[in-house]
Amino acid sequence: MLIPSIDLMGGKIVQLIQGERKALEFDDFDYWIERFKKYPLVQLIDLDAAMQRGDNRELVAYFSQRLPCQLGGGIRSLESVDAMLQLGVHRVILGSSLLRDGNVDTDFAQSLAATFGSHRLVFAVDSRHGQVAIEGWRQPTSLTPAEMMNELEPWCGAFLYTHIDTEGLLQGIPMTIVRPLRAATDRQLIVAGGIRSLQEVATLESMNIDAVVGMAIYTNQIPA
Repeated sequence: MLIPSIDLMGGKIVQLIQGERKALEFDDFDYWIERFKKYPLVQLIDLDAAMQRGDNRELVAYFSQRLPCQLGGGIRSLESVDAMLQLGVHRVILGSSLLRDGNVDTDFAQSLAATFGSHRLVFAVDSRHGQVAIEGWRQPTSLTPAEMMNELEPWCGAFLYTHIDTEGLLQGIPMTIVRPLRAATDRQLIVAGGIRSLQEVATLESMNIDAVVGMAIYTNQIPA
């Protein structure tokens, strides 16, 4: 399954390269809603909230009421999960809040699942140079993606793996990296990070892996 990505920053849709340099910017929201409404799921990320420098709450509400969305960015508590679900998102994505002092916070993950149901939860595993990175990808950890997934699997409906090394570069995502991750979990596995062609999406689908696509759609390399 191809999952289009909408990243929000400063009240606009943006595309960043490796989470740092802005490459594209759009404010024609209804145009993208029209293009994406045929998809069963759209990924919505509030980058400002993820980086703890404000939020795009009004835009989140606008998109989530018009598209079936899973939302990530700055969601760090039971209260914030509840607030986002109240806005109409289908699922919430949590990442940094699942780690405490460098270790997986299984107590928090368990409380999330008990409160909202694992089917409403997507746990983000973002990796740079083979290690999980948190806090808007700025803080490295000693965990590997497979280690984090292994500890969290009982309490989520899906994992979202982002390969930061290729994010936004349109160089493709390395299958040698994502294939072992498919073997590491029985949950839905969604991957992102430089996916650039429908052939790549099809290859991932043949492995029972779903693909988040951003830059390739916004630069018209993948029709949407």
